[in-house]
Amino acid sequence: MNVTNILIAQPEPTGVSPYIELIEKHKLIIDFVPFIRVESLSTKEFRTQRIDVLRHTAIVFTARTAVDMFFRLCEEMRITIPETMKYFCTTEATANYLQKYIVYRKRKIFFGNGTIASLFDTIGIKHHNESFLIILAEGYKPDVPKAFDKAKLKHSKAVFYRTVNTDVSQVDPRRYDMLVFYTPAEVKAFVTNFPKFKQGKTFIASFGATTAKVLKENGFSVAIEAPTPKAPSIVKALDLFLEHRHFD
Repeated sequence: MNVTNILIAQPEPTGVSPYIELIEKHKLIIDFVPFIRVESLSTKEFRTQRIDVLRHTAIVFTARTAVDMFFRLCEEMRITIPETMKYFCTTEATANYLQKYIVYRKRKIFFGNGTIASLFDTIGIKHHNESFLIILAEGYKPDVPKAFDKAKLKHSKAVFYRTVNTDVSQVDPRRYDMLVFYTPAEVKAFVTNFPKFKQGKTFIASFGATTAKVLKENGFSVAIEAPTPKAPSIVKALDLFLEHRHFD
């Protein structure tokens, strides 16, 4: 089976996209259709949590989306974040993203390498007396809050945003030779929207072990899994897969 039409369950990339070269190289038609979107809680919904942001001295971010939603909601509630606030991020990419909202200063922005353990390495003894506010999504995984509980650090949990399914009723997944999913939420949205979909000869690609796990739990066969040492990105994984099929 040739692969020509691909559906990617993400918004279309802006600017220079790594998919452009892939499309040209393999003569592909790729449709970007986001199955989910992120929306901020309303100020009324947030206030039901009875969280006082300014009673905290440090903010914990696990994703760039959390950064956007935190500052958006603070602006709506007219909360001015003091320059003394410290920020702890799970990755350097998230930490750098803070420059969209604040002046980047090394003395108040700290980041790990993507693991919870590395996040706590940045806290260490020096910052263990801070009052941390962990920015979360509705239905969040408890890993980070549990780690703060175990470390006996003073902290609060606050839900700032949620993930909701988009209307994809105009999409016919049977038209595509391959479906590409980046997150478990996208898989769940797909199953919700197309409960009668039969995979048949359709190839499925996934990014992240959890995404692949959810796909398999829903009865799908996953042909492409990333990241791997040879394919750190979905684009590279697709390229290798298509090259292999070309020479079969």
